[in-house]
Amino acid sequence: MNITQIKYVLEAAGSASMREAASKLFVSQPALSASIKELEEELGILIFERTNKGITLTDAGREFVTYAKKAMAQYAILEDRYLSKDVDKERFSVSAQHYNVAIRAFMDVIRDLDPEKYVFSIHETRTRDVLEDVSSLRSEVGVVSFSGASEGIMRKLLREYQLDFVPLMQRETYAYVWHDHEFAGRKEISLEELSGYPCVSFDQGDDSNFYLPEEAMADYDFKKMIKSDDRATTMEMIAGLGGYSIGIGMLTEDDVILKGMVSIKLKEEDPLIIGYITRKGSRLSTYGQKYVEELLKYKEL
Repeated sequence: MNITQIKYVLEAAGSASMREAASKLFVSQPALSASIKELEEELGILIFERTNKGITLTDAGREFVTYAKKAMAQYAILEDRYLSKDVDKERFSVSAQHYNVAIRAFMDVIRDLDPEKYVFSIHETRTRDVLEDVSSLRSEVGVVSFSGASEGIMRKLLREYQLDFVPLMQRETYAYVWHDHEFAGRKEISLEELSGYPCVSFDQGDDSNFYLPEEAMADYDFKKMIKSDDRATTMEMIAGLGGYSIGIGMLTEDDVILKGMVSIKLKEEDPLIIGYITRKGSRLSTYGQKYVEELLKYKEL
């Protein structure tokens, strides 16, 4: 088994056919098929079911792909650290759910430490990706949250991924609407009153589940729902359709991305616990320590 074969399997897993995967990889279809077949024989499993309609993953194949993705993520870290043209630059990476405290703390690290040469990364991503990034050391620190409905599964996942969680704050639930929305001047509102408008929710992806939402009120039966995985698109939907999203009400004048939005306290209560995660037993870099120090300035719990 080698890295090339793993790359081939992952590309094929995301394609409808070997022909499509071969085209994306710029290799011939016979060469791709032969390489994957050789890997299957070596492992003693069937990764793909092949029919005249295309390819699908077997149960064993889905399990293999799960581990293969993690292996490729580790390999990418090694490539970036030792084979890239930026080996002489300082590195630091954070993964987070969509919270502005994570962004502000990241910027403060850069302002205060101001390294001469660096390649820093901040990944705004799905809940499970944050956990996996920190567990695999792709990121040193992650910022996540959970509500009462998701606390049990989140704590289970933290144990499985061998992560430590430090709570920072608890926030009540708010609705975000555009500044010219008919309800923009309200101090408090119910979801029933908002039911005529679409709720724009962050899409956690097909591999997530009910218990890993970013927003509160995950078990509420919204009559109109739009899923989005891009913050700019979310803002467009809210402004253009008179929609709303569920948040924690932490709007400040320097929140550039959220300019034009106003928050209204929801009558329904489903508070979120927000905190940061690190890998158990890991020693943080100077930048990781500084990032945690900045996050702790927001600590209320």
